Amino acid sequence: MMTDREEEARLVPAVLFIECDDGEKAFRGEMFGHMGNVSGEIVFQTGMVGYVESLTDPSYACQLLVLTYPLIGNYGVPDDTVDEYGFPRYFESDKVQPAALIVSRVCPYGSENHWLSDQPLHRYLRKAKVPGFTGVDTRMLTKFIREKGTMRAKLICEANSTPLLPFVDINSENLVAKVSTKKIQTLGNGSIRLLAVDCGMKYNQLRVLLRHDVTVTVVPWDYQFQNEEGYDGLFLSSGPGDPAMCAETEANLRAFMEKPKVLPIFGICLGHQILARAFGGKTYKLKYGNRGHNQPCIHVGTGRCMITAQNHGYAVDNEALGKGLRPLFVNANDGTNEGLFHESLPYFSVQFHPEHSPGPADTEFLFDVFVELVKNWKNGSRISPQEMVHQKLTYVPPIVQEKRTQKKVLVLGSGGLTIGQAGEFDYSGAQALKALKEKGIETVLVNPNVATVQTSKGFATKTCFVPIDKHYVTQVIKKMRPTGIICTFGGQTALNCAVELYNNGTLKQYNVDVLGTPIEAIMKTEDRGLFKEHIERLGERVAPSKVACSLQEAVEVAESLGFPVLLRASYALGGLGSGFANDRNELIEIAQKAFSYNNQVFIDRSLKGWKEVEYEVVRDAYDNCVTVCNMENVDPVGIHTGESIVVAPSQTLNDFEYQTLRTVAIKVARSFGIIGECNIQYAVCPDRFEYYIIEVNARLSRSSALASKATGYPLAYVATRLALGEALPKIKNSVTGNTTACFEPSLDYCVVKVPRWDLCKFARVSNKIGSVMKSVGEAMGIGRSFEEAFQKALRMTSDGAVGFHPSAFPRVPEAEDFTRPTDKRIFAIARGLYHGLHDPSFPLRGAAKIQELTGIDLWFLRHMETIIETHQKLETYTCYELPEALLYQAKQYGFSDRQISRVIKKREAGAECA
Repeated sequence: MMTDREEEARLVPAVLFIECDDGEKAFRGEMFGHMGNVSGEIVFQTGMVGYVESLTDPSYACQLLVLTYPLIGNYGVPDDTVDEYGFPRYFESDKVQPAALIVSRVCPYGSENHWLSDQPLHRYLRKAKVPGFTGVDTRMLTKFIREKGTMRAKLICEANSTPLLPFVDINSENLVAKVSTKKIQTLGNGSIRLLAVDCGMKYNQLRVLLRHDVTVTVVPWDYQFQNEEGYDGLFLSSGPGDPAMCAETEANLRAFMEKPKVLPIFGICLGHQILARAFGGKTYKLKYGNRGHNQPCIHVGTGRCMITAQNHGYAVDNEALGKGLRPLFVNANDGTNEGLFHESLPYFSVQFHPEHSPGPADTEFLFDVFVELVKNWKNGSRISPQEMVHQKLTYVPPIVQEKRTQKKVLVLGSGGLTIGQAGEFDYSGAQALKALKEKGIETVLVNPNVATVQTSKGFATKTCFVPIDKHYVTQVIKKMRPTGIICTFGGQTALNCAVELYNNGTLKQYNVDVLGTPIEAIMKTEDRGLFKEHIERLGERVAPSKVACSLQEAVEVAESLGFPVLLRASYALGGLGSGFANDRNELIEIAQKAFSYNNQVFIDRSLKGWKEVEYEVVRDAYDNCVTVCNMENVDPVGIHTGESIVVAPSQTLNDFEYQTLRTVAIKVARSFGIIGECNIQYAVCPDRFEYYIIEVNARLSRSSALASKATGYPLAYVATRLALGEALPKIKNSVTGNTTACFEPSLDYCVVKVPRWDLCKFARVSNKIGSVMKSVGEAMGIGRSFEEAFQKALRMTSDGAVGFHPSAFPRVPEAEDFTRPTDKRIFAIARGLYHGLHDPSFPLRGAAKIQELTGIDLWFLRHMETIIETHQKLETYTCYELPEALLYQAKQYGFSDRQISRVIKKREAGAECA
């Protein structure tokens, strides 16, 4: 008899059937959670985080929900603690709404890890009596839905087969009646009284409303609210299904609007569609709907583009909006209607979800607009919602500079062969030159490195093979007379050179425009003292720190902060002059090196052991802003990003954490006046949600090249176009060719970057890694699981590497091999996990023990342990005995044929003989 844990963790063969015009199509996989058969409508959603919020969103009622991101369940499911309003704090309704959840790979039972996690996803779905389906190729499934459109589907557990279970059309029934509240409820105690019609309302719509000075009365979908008196405004919520099924709500709304007293109305999603229909507008069913967290919507009045969360299968017909209604927002990709306002009455609505949860909070201000609109109309002011939204989105740049057409642009390239400035910036510079060439602009490249792609014939109009320093670049400017200079694609060397040219007046003397981010902003991000002041003025935090300008002052500062501390020099290349000091002697040694690079040293209280997370932010001169990629370091804070294994997207952040850090990244980029691209790095506490901003790179960094390749988004190319004054929404997505570049890529794969070191070539160089970059390159692996991408990347770091293999570390590891980061620590972890499986008495056995010593998040270590467990299973078979299921699993975890052939008992042939 199985234990409760075994029952919850078990996977049972199951089949997903989809009804097509030419019959049924079957997809095989495994069922987890509740073992039951269901039928409904199959849809896909592209968000990379937020599965808890999506599962409890009433708009997914009765649907079989496919999540395109392959790794689901990483951070578990939180408890049902209630918030100040009496709602479950981490959920959007009181139950799981979809009929089933379909994922590529559910996080193995017990491998989830998050400080808020109360239970694994398996248990949560089992208790909710909702089946999960895993092991299916969701990429192929999504492509199938995109081609065929939304279809009817059923999920059948082979152990509990019900052949007669019919396909059902969920849109033929009133889903709103199923999910709407059955009672009237009043919340809040504010001076503004709002009536909210619950058509399938998310809790966060109420949470955001209740943050204002309001009292909200929630009524059922068919409640005759037109008869109510004493209210100041009406809110129409989101909800599931066909708006045509809400005839009662539509009729009640018409009656409400016919009353002599006009009250403001705000509708979201289904509420938006009901408002349009009440004015005679038409709605229609989309082929496969818009469901995700990255839909770009353009405000009709200002042209500003907002990134929105969406979840709808129906839309308002742009050609039949309804009498008196005008478009407020349109979808930048497919041109569908995303918002309406009335030309003379205080009514407006949006198709997207400004309350987010899950998704970006960029349009939450619409709730502020609604409450202010209600207050204004209550006080006799007749301002229109369109005018209020227009005011919110109108951007006035702080400094209005007259633009001149660029004819010749000087590009500061990637620099000589020095760690931290060479090859990693070649990619960015080459993209920049390509963008300038497309615009017909003459280019002058300064780059002494003949071994780069960007110096190849045909990239630049003129290439100057001289060092990137103020003397040589001044001579180039004097001779070539460029009209503009771009300094953000050559790393720290190019940036420092441009700052010097700005400060000594060379750029002004020769009338050279700085294209992109202003030099003043760059100086603020590079000067540690100015940076700290700026961030604190925004209400954000950097680690407790002080500036020292002498050795004695550095000692005094460190002692006041308390050891250990981190020392960093301003304007330093690749972390040069930085390091962690555990005592006075180490401090003096590091400080002496730091002062050799700069006369200013920044000393931080150590955040060693916290998680490090990065965001790549793109912003244009008109304040359109997106985060193209977020990344998480496997190694905790204390290891330079260039020295760390990095994963994109982040794996251990929940939706609230992901979106909060995203919002802060955008706020910081806007405050500095970034034009183009920047990188922001955070330290995030693993035991609670607390974060500090480590630094901002107001240029394309080493991480930017990784982000470009990981997402397919040409960061440097786009940043160059933005530096020339173009608006981000006007630039086309280079992959699709017809959608906008003002979007945030939603990955359906995992990317892992592993550094490459050549420290063995230098006899006296320590193999210890830390805050100074020593790596000379990096390899990137892409896969549908972390294990696959991780092993692929490891194999590419050297000719002899076969993957995450225990034999890559020559001995049984000791505690120091884990506590002292080196270029071989990752293989020490492999050996330690392997030895722990074979020797129960090994004192360092298990992922939990290694986590204590390394500070690496337990989620990563458990998935590394999965690789070693698979390795151990392979060892028990010969080539001819190898089970097909185990071989399939090994390939999913990134084992190469060569790797498998080395592990199995006999090596006569390769893995292919199985």
